[in-house]
Amino acid sequence: MTDAVLNVVLGLLTSAIGAAAGWLLQTLRRRRRMVRRQAFFGLPGGSECLLVVPRHMKSPSQHSVHRDDVSALMELAVLVNSCGARPDIVAHDQVRQGLGRQAEFCLGGPSSNERTAAHLNWRLPAVRFDGGSAITVGGREFRMEIATADSPGDCYALLARLDPGDGGRPVFVVSGLTAIANHAAVRYLSAHQRELARRHGEHGTFALVLRVVGPLAYGPDVVELVADVTDAATAPVATAAPAGTS
Repeated sequence: MTDAVLNVVLGLLTSAIGAAAGWLLQTLRRRRRMVRRQAFFGLPGGSECLLVVPRHMKSPSQHSVHRDDVSALMELAVLVNSCGARPDIVAHDQVRQGLGRQAEFCLGGPSSNERTAAHLNWRLPAVRFDGGSAITVGGREFRMEIATADSPGDCYALLARLDPGDGGRPVFVVSGLTAIANHAAVRYLSAHQRELARRHGEHGTFALVLRVVGPLAYGPDVVELVADVTDAATAPVATAAPAGTS
């Protein structure tokens, strides 16, 4: 074998080894990202999770779903599938199980979703929804702004992750003041999952308030974090002492 041929062969081998090493590195990175995503959402490959569907508040039918909530559910299904898991879509008044057995995404506020109302009352007792106009956490209010000629109007959503403990699967509560705010919060969760995992860990509870900027103009696309309200949201609510006690 001449030196020229040998150099060509060595060059080809070097290129092949470099390509194989690059492919292996990319594969390992994708695998690590997948494992972290599965851990954060509580969705190991082959598992099932609940997508809890709210009802359309302005529809006379108890089984009607707002089109923005349908879009949000579709995006959640894509997210679940990306973890190698399977979504099980269930109406909000048909779920009869505790927390931890399956990962769960609970969509909609307490007025449209009985399951959301139960989660808030138990795990986030300081969170209150004032109809479709405001979210109050502790003493802090996040009130929807009406769109005017001078302002696009803003809306708000609560995004929370509830850890049931004992190694159970988490519950994600996605509760906007409107259906489009629900959709926007799902977009935020999907887009910022790695950042949320770094900030809050792969386990544990957090509660965030998001602002949906100008939803009538921009749809669910412009979303920003307003406040981390975890401590206030999870704090027990003070109750009045019974009459005659001190």
